[in-house]
Amino acid sequence: MELKKYQKKDSAIICGWIKDEKSLYQWSADRIGKFPLADNDLDKEYAPMIKSNKYVPLSAFNEKGNLIGHLNIRYPDEADDSIVRFGFVIVDPAVRGRGNGKKMMQLAIDYVKDVLRASKITLGVFANNDNARYCYESVGFKSVGKTELYKMPIGEWECIEMELEIT
Repeated sequence: MELKKYQKKDSAIICGWIKDEKSLYQWSADRIGKFPLADNDLDKEYAPMIKSNKYVPLSAFNEKGNLIGHLNIRYPDEADDSIVRFGFVIVDPAVRGRGNGKKMMQLAIDYVKDVLRASKITLGVFANNDNARYCYESVGFKSVGKTELYKMPIGEWECIEMELEIT
């Protein structure tokens, strides 16, 4: 597996992985705010943020060159380069359950450590997304005991805050 910088053409493939509203909100926390997604919706969401140089969307490709995963990295505090936040983490549903999420997360952690030189990574995961939470825990993320309620168009969900200290 290899992480590469997100390209506009990745948007259609990634948006195609979202087959229902629950999946949309578990993935995007209502940031995009509509279902179904059009092919270019992710690209539209990212375009203004990419220009800031404090936003790094990455796509994961398998050995055959097929796009199989995606996540973004952003700086929650633009004045503090020591902390980054992962978001929009997704793996192609056709290849889930095979360790691809764990591999992608480990590559992203290595990227943060080696390229961005940050010392902490944070993320939020909805309590109704056990598989994602288990994946994050498998690469070392720990719950920090902070939760928040998000009102989604399809219900109110608890979000668990997680973090990983990089050494």
